[in-house]
Amino acid sequence: MTALLFNPNTYDPQEFDPETRRLLRATIDWFESRGKQQVLQDDLEAVWAADFLDFVREEKLFATFQTPAAFADGDGERRWDAARNAALSEILGFYGLPYWYAWQVTVLGLGPIWMSDNADAGRRAAAQLVDGGVMAFGLSERTHGADVYSTDMLLAPAGGEDGVAFRATGEKYYIGNGNVAGMVSVFGRRTDVGGADGYVFFVADSSHPNYHLIDNVLRSQMYVSTFRLEDYPVRDEDVLHTGVAAFEAALNTVNVGKFNLCTGSIGIAEHSFFEAITHAHNRILYGKPVTDFAHVRANFVDAYARTIAMKLFSARAVDYFRSASRDDRRYLLFNPMTKSKVTTEGEKVVGLLHDVIAAKGYEKSTYFQEAVRYIGMLPKLEGTVHVNVGLVLKFMPNHLFAPADLPEVGTRRDAADDVFFWNQGPTRGAAKVRFHDWTSAYQRFSDVPNVARFFEQARALTVLLTTAPPAEEQREDLDFMLVIGHLFSLVVYGQLILEQADLTDVDRDLVDQIFDFQIRDFSGHAVALHGKASSTPAQQQWALGAIRKPVVDTARFDRIWDQVAAYDGAYEMRP
Repeated sequence: MTALLFNPNTYDPQEFDPETRRLLRATIDWFESRGKQQVLQDDLEAVWAADFLDFVREEKLFATFQTPAAFADGDGERRWDAARNAALSEILGFYGLPYWYAWQVTVLGLGPIWMSDNADAGRRAAAQLVDGGVMAFGLSERTHGADVYSTDMLLAPAGGEDGVAFRATGEKYYIGNGNVAGMVSVFGRRTDVGGADGYVFFVADSSHPNYHLIDNVLRSQMYVSTFRLEDYPVRDEDVLHTGVAAFEAALNTVNVGKFNLCTGSIGIAEHSFFEAITHAHNRILYGKPVTDFAHVRANFVDAYARTIAMKLFSARAVDYFRSASRDDRRYLLFNPMTKSKVTTEGEKVVGLLHDVIAAKGYEKSTYFQEAVRYIGMLPKLEGTVHVNVGLVLKFMPNHLFAPADLPEVGTRRDAADDVFFWNQGPTRGAAKVRFHDWTSAYQRFSDVPNVARFFEQARALTVLLTTAPPAEEQREDLDFMLVIGHLFSLVVYGQLILEQADLTDVDRDLVDQIFDFQIRDFSGHAVALHGKASSTPAQQQWALGAIRKPVVDTARFDRIWDQVAAYDGAYEMRP
């Protein structure tokens, strides 16, 4: 069987063009040549990743992957291609979240620039990327978090003297790359215009004397800064968006950036898996290998199935994002799913593996100790899980009950420039987005026992929503509605997993094992719904009736265990 996890020793992504393959391979080789000991030591000592950014500059890595073709000066290798960006994000997560983070916040910082009609700012950004620069996204504040309605970054009109349109004063908090970013996309509001019309997105330079770097809020390689602008001169050529367009640029940028969270989480889970299976499979306890214990095998099989599911869902979500248009906005559901669902699955995977390797996972010589510290960050960046599950709920009625005749989306690994990312349009209208028939994916796999059983649960959710739906007061209770959101998320998660499994001919045994945990997770949320203080007797009765036990097949489990055991010693980072 072909190995399904990313393995640097064998990685050769034939689906990409030659230059993309070369750069992905060069990135792997840079980390491997640096070696595990140095990478871990830099993390433990919180060394700023200047050496990595030197590599980025020499290879023009970010410039190639993060520059839209419109600003590439005719360079055919430079484009914004979500498929290859996802591959790079997974690799960076695999080697260390601080490297991924420098990439991630550059993506966010570029969003308002590429979405702007300010071509001068776009050309400046493209030139800085070629020179190896990184960007930052100045949205959140200590007092307000990412509440864009309440920003205290104030822009006072300056009258245009010396070309200065505004003077900006205010503080931003939790801003990655804020120590070195050549262009920081900053969100603020005018002092002379009220309401949404007063919003402004502008760029600031971290080297300007009126830009005051205060601190790194973490003890980490990642520089997560607090900075203050004091009477900062904002020129006309620095203004990216004004009014409602600035607000929409903030949300649409997060749409682009949050997708990287899933692939970063996948990379962390994969590296952790390699380290855990190699350690446990060769450790003798009570006279036999640790992996002879039934609970250990169960943890490994569950972690493996969950990791493959993360990869399948995320790969399929890329297709919808790249194929999106003003008339096809299905990505608006699948995108927050990659953030809220895939990243929490990453936490579960690392937790399952940590329960096996136990104290080993804290040793400073392991990648695992880094994974344990960082894996929980990803569900909490670019909006909490709760915020994103709340967003997912907006799509539930149309997705479950009003399928539309929409074009089928194929696999998108072509070398195309994803121009729609920068022209997503208004952020409103989530409840009007239409979807294709979600049941068709399940019907194609009706021969797989656990898929068929989970499909029973999925259809049962539609029964709940039609016979005992949340009452008005329950809809106002986010604690209650989040459970509904988690149940719905599992249906969507399973749908895209099956679509991708169908496209890539994934082994039926593995699909069956994936839906083993889908059934258990659905049952767990049903129990949670039953226990909610506000659940009605009808909803409680539904919850008990929705509980299912996965179809037990010991032979199938053993075959999946053989796949897991085959990863013993398959990869270990060079010393």
